Amino acid sequence: MKKKVLIVEDEFIVANNLRQVLQRFGYEVCGIAASGEAAEEQLQRVKPDIALLDIRLQGKLSGIDIARKLRSENIAFIYLSANSNQKILEEAKATEPYGFLVKPFRKKDLMVMLDIAWYRHMHSLEARGRREQLLQQQIEGTAHEVSAGRQKLLKLARIIQAHIPFDFISSGLRPLNTAQFDDKGYLRIGFDEYQFVGTEELLTITNLKKAALPVILANSQTDINTVICNEIPDEKLNVPSLLKTLSGVFNIQSYLVFPVTLNNGLSFHYFFYSRQRDVYTNSHIALLNRLRTSISAVAESIMYGDNPADLLLNQTGAFKNLQGETVNQPVFRNIIGSHHLLLAALDLTAQVAPHNTSVLILGESGTGKERVAQSVHLLSPRKNAPFIKVNCAAIPATLIESELFGHEKGAFTGATEKRKGKFEQADGGTIFLDEIGELPLEMQVKILRVLQEKEIEYVGGNSTLQVNVRIVAATNRNLEQEVANGNFRLDLYYRLNVFPITLPPLRERRSDIEGLAVYFAEKFCKEFNKPFYGIAPSMMEAMLIYDWPGNIRELENVLEQSAILNDGKSPLQLKRHLTDTSPRTSATTDIKTLEDVKRVQRETEREYIISILRKTAGRIRGVNGAAELLNIKPTTLESKMEKLNIKKNDFMKPAENI
Repeated sequence: MKKKVLIVEDEFIVANNLRQVLQRFGYEVCGIAASGEAAEEQLQRVKPDIALLDIRLQGKLSGIDIARKLRSENIAFIYLSANSNQKILEEAKATEPYGFLVKPFRKKDLMVMLDIAWYRHMHSLEARGRREQLLQQQIEGTAHEVSAGRQKLLKLARIIQAHIPFDFISSGLRPLNTAQFDDKGYLRIGFDEYQFVGTEELLTITNLKKAALPVILANSQTDINTVICNEIPDEKLNVPSLLKTLSGVFNIQSYLVFPVTLNNGLSFHYFFYSRQRDVYTNSHIALLNRLRTSISAVAESIMYGDNPADLLLNQTGAFKNLQGETVNQPVFRNIIGSHHLLLAALDLTAQVAPHNTSVLILGESGTGKERVAQSVHLLSPRKNAPFIKVNCAAIPATLIESELFGHEKGAFTGATEKRKGKFEQADGGTIFLDEIGELPLEMQVKILRVLQEKEIEYVGGNSTLQVNVRIVAATNRNLEQEVANGNFRLDLYYRLNVFPITLPPLRERRSDIEGLAVYFAEKFCKEFNKPFYGIAPSMMEAMLIYDWPGNIRELENVLEQSAILNDGKSPLQLKRHLTDTSPRTSATTDIKTLEDVKRVQRETEREYIISILRKTAGRIRGVNGAAELLNIKPTTLESKMEKLNIKKNDFMKPAENI
């Protein structure tokens, strides 16, 4: 059966040429539209299998507007455009196209891109169907297990995390009962680690008195229907409520509420909370609606199916970590940290790894892009095949083609023998193209050909060689800006950007600095045969307020230097001055001894804390309070203020005379 193609193109000659080419290759052109409005009319009459979209069209609607409609109706589409404006590119990227061809293009490129787009579309539909079927079975199995309600919620949390992201999940009956609050929740503290939060745990975390809880519950608004809130308005946080309490403690920025009805008619609500804004979409609600029956069964068993014997399990002590017997992905054990931005990146890594999709890893230098690339390989069916690393920035432009694709004997001066290139060495496995943004434009064209046609040609050769390689690329550049500046090909960008993973810089995950520092300190002390007596508090404090422009790599170097210079009898001390954009004092210019270093660190930290307190008008606790901005506990901040002799007059402006 012929595939139906809709052409949305406002240049008649281009559109007519496309129609002729498509018909010649066995496609059925079901319509040609010169404007977005005409395209909408066509879509009402016939549903195409795939659409070719120019971005700029006649009329008010653009190709991007039509792409959003096609995406909502599960119709594959490819952009055809010569437009490389950065803003337009970012808008187009958000629609998640199945391909992008830059005008002018070859007929062969169009046919290859159509085949790839159709394969990706069908594969995504089939994969989604299989994933949802497995998800449904796992949730149904959880509902029928004989275990405590809190354990069932934990298992549901683990199952659904990859499909609906959250940092805190909770559940309970609504409307709230101020006399008996029985919500159960789990805080995500690692890739596969969750901490139970019930009533007692919540009171402990928030330092609330039990008598204050009914007041908070009475002020709490109940969302009757399914709700998405991607940015919590200030008015919801003006009165003491459950939402305000959770927002302050867990830094909640967005949430999703999904109610189900129990057999006795009561309303049971699931709450998904995230520390990031704009996380939840209508697709998450659509998924939950498709799973409603099995999720309702779990809710029923959470409320009324507890096994009394299991209720005694894990009941002692607050902050009990209900970690599973094994972490689902052992390859992540060497990736240190539990910040929600890092966990979100690892979630994406685990999701994409089993498929052959190209992956683009974005992030500053030193954020761990190579380690994530290796994780993609080790979690894939290709894990026993080669993993070949190529630093595109380190190879001279005159040698890069030979390095990647190989060369024949005599192909150029010095080519004394035939040599395999990196792509052929990676056959059956994965090739990691680090710093791909540094590739010359002529090489970018050849990489695009490999992605599209799965074949390479030796330098000096006259025949092609088929290769089965998965490409994982990485860059610290802003590729959208590089495309806009004409330094990176738009079609290659779209071909690589099928599944982007962004790694956060270390300054955005300060809560992981201590864990990383201890890990590197222990590693280097062991390597240098020195006992490890910990890290001096002054060094740890300096590291926590430093911005780390070199990220994890710079932190590793600092710890290595400290371990080398350590006497093996005392905690590690900072052996270099960390210079960043934090407020400085004049004392930084006169450092002679270790005591001078400590003095400068204390003064620097004092000025930095004062600057944060000024920003928050002296507010220490709560959302956007100084403790949250510094990513430390309020009690720790108060202790530091006392130790550094920070008084109210240091950060509060004197009241003006009335």
